Amino acid sequence: MKIQGHVFLWLSLFFLTVTIVYGLWSREPVGTTALFLSFGLTVMVGFYLAFTARRVDTGAQDNLDADVADDAGELGFFSPHSWQPLSLAIGSALAFMGVIFGWWLLFFSAPILLIGLFGWVFEYYRGENATQ
Repeated sequence: MKIQGHVFLWLSLFFLTVTIVYGLWSREPVGTTALFLSFGLTVMVGFYLAFTARRVDTGAQDNLDADVADDAGELGFFSPHSWQPLSLAIGSALAFMGVIFGWWLLFFSAPILLIGLFGWVFEYYRGENATQ
């Protein structure tokens, strides 16, 4: 994770340089603001990655002599057959269309969003996937 932190911090320096040059050259506030916000976001991500790299063990990507197989292993648990993301996607699409077409559409999207959210959170507490 040290490499990723350094990459983002160097990228933030690039964005800062581009922001200064663009701001002085174009005198256009919207693009300068967008570039400055990009600088801020890369600083936040780079700081987070560099900060957490000190707290975790050295990974295979930090070892110059590491093989690809050294980084193999379990990546986490992923639900193999969940329908809840589809419900959340449909509810979110309706909610965002409510912003465009009319706020009344949020009354139809809120129940779909809540069903999807509660179903996803409590998916492994009920039914055939319930754990002990």
